[in-house]
Amino acid sequence: MGNVDQGPPSASPRRWPWFVAFAGFVALVGAAGFRAAPSVLIDPLHAEYGWSRGTISAAVSVNLVLYGLISPFAAALMERFGMRRVVACALLLVGVGSGLTVFMTSSWQLLLLWGVLVGTGTGAMALTLVATLTSRWFVRRRGLVSGLLTAGSAAGQLVFLPLVAMLATRYGWREASLAVALAALGVVPLVLAFLRDHPRDVGTTAYGAGPEDASDDAAPPQQQGGSAARAVRVLADVVRNRTFLLLAGGFAICGASTNGLIGTHFVPAAHDHGMPYTTAAGLLALVGIFDIIGTVASGWLTDRMDPRVLLGVYYTLRGGALVLLPQLFAPTTEPPMWAFVIFYGLDWVATVPPTVALCRQWFGHATGPIVFGWVFASHQLGAAVAAFAAGAARDQLGTYDVAWYGAGGLCVLATVMSLRIRRAPEREPSW
Repeated sequence: MGNVDQGPPSASPRRWPWFVAFAGFVALVGAAGFRAAPSVLIDPLHAEYGWSRGTISAAVSVNLVLYGLISPFAAALMERFGMRRVVACALLLVGVGSGLTVFMTSSWQLLLLWGVLVGTGTGAMALTLVATLTSRWFVRRRGLVSGLLTAGSAAGQLVFLPLVAMLATRYGWREASLAVALAALGVVPLVLAFLRDHPRDVGTTAYGAGPEDASDDAAPPQQQGGSAARAVRVLADVVRNRTFLLLAGGFAICGASTNGLIGTHFVPAAHDHGMPYTTAAGLLALVGIFDIIGTVASGWLTDRMDPRVLLGVYYTLRGGALVLLPQLFAPTTEPPMWAFVIFYGLDWVATVPPTVALCRQWFGHATGPIVFGWVFASHQLGAAVAAFAAGAARDQLGTYDVAWYGAGGLCVLATVMSLRIRRAPEREPSW
């Protein structure tokens, strides 16, 4: 087993699962910082360079695609090299990519920096980190911790979005990008200090583990081939699995209706109706506050209820809210918009804990995180399509209304797909 890494002197072995969970949470907050920037930088970039919203949205789409497609490979990299190394390198990449945007002068540089570098860095963490960390470090409270970690993305939005909007309005978008870069880099020391790969590394066991869970703490079997090959083999094994296809399809719609649409276009859509950028950004940050509450509650419910039913309820409620949204925009924040923000915030990424749970139930503790990585890749593909399509629709039609109605209809389809998932078998399949 080698030498046990004792870490900081104050970190007793039984507290390590919570130290690791905290480090993962903060890392996800850092990664979310630049993910929150696009919605408040679209119009400043359009004003300075004259780039169309479709062009800028294309960069957002590249970011979202890589944010998802890197995810399953990141899970395999974490399996091979460890969470700490992968997350630290990912945060460095986010910081470099966002910092270099201040020097860009043409749209291809936007695609490279905002799209490729930052998309790759954030994708190397994303929600794959949630699945990997909870599988290794928790037996009890897995659903609750999944909710807490997923809420890290909402917390990042909460922390950074008003700041980004204020900096972009008062000083310019370059200062906003630099602030996000410095914040992402500032998380690296904490990750190096507290994030550990396995309980055995610090001489402890997973939280709530009993004798029957001893195999979960054992060293993982040596994988044949590289991390990329491992991720591709898992995809080849599950791509015809009915449960995988239903989860991936529903999660693609989840991404389209959150990151792709609301996350990218809510602020410019609200501004179209006369609302100031800072006010709209504040509303989107408020979504982040209630997202924390909703996601943690969803994790608690996932420990106690059928995750398939939870997904069906979440998608139904989300679809209804999106259909109503076009009637709620106004120059000021009226009570109906406050109600939408609260309601949508509670539902924003509440879908993650039950989806992680279903991947674990169907595909096992070792392979489940990689499977979830591919499911999350579909989430980001859906987000990328929605981000580009909504921007193009706004350029052509002068309104976002068709995007809101279309997303509402897709959520109904996601409800049907979620409820058609069969109950997981008693014995987890080996892929």
